[in-house]
Amino acid sequence: QLQLTESGGGLVQPGGSLRLSCAASGRIFSINCMGWYRQTPGKQRELVARIADGGGTNYADSVKGRFTISRDNAKNTIYLQMNSLKAEDTAVYYCNADIKTHWARKGNDYWGQGTQVTVSS
Repeated sequence: QLQLTESGGGLVQPGGSLRLSCAASGRIFSINCMGWYRQTPGKQRELVARIADGGGTNYADSVKGRFTISRDNAKNTIYLQMNSLKAEDTAVYYCNADIKTHWARKGNDYWGQGTQVTVSS
C-alpha cells in the first residue's frame, strides 16, 4: 500500500528551527513533484514549498529565505528545513507527492497524515 510518512514536527520557540521529513513507500514506479503544504483551522491548505524530480523548487513568499526544501530520490524522501520560525508558521504540515505506480499510468496525488508544527514561547 502506497503511503507518505511524515516526521519532525513539534513545539519550537520563535526564531528556532525544525526539520520535517516525508518518505514515500509502497509500489512506486516514479515520483514527479513532491511538496509541503500547511493548514490552520478555518483556512484553506496552502503551498509551502515543492520540488520537482529534477530538483527545481518554488516557495511561498512567506517562507522564502527561511525554509529550504530538498529531496533524496534514492530514498523517495523530501525534507523541509525550517529556520527563523515565526508564530504564524504554526500549522499542520502535509506532505504531497505526484506518484506513478506503473509506467503506463498517469501520476496520482498522495497525501501524508500531517504533522503539527507549533511555534510559541
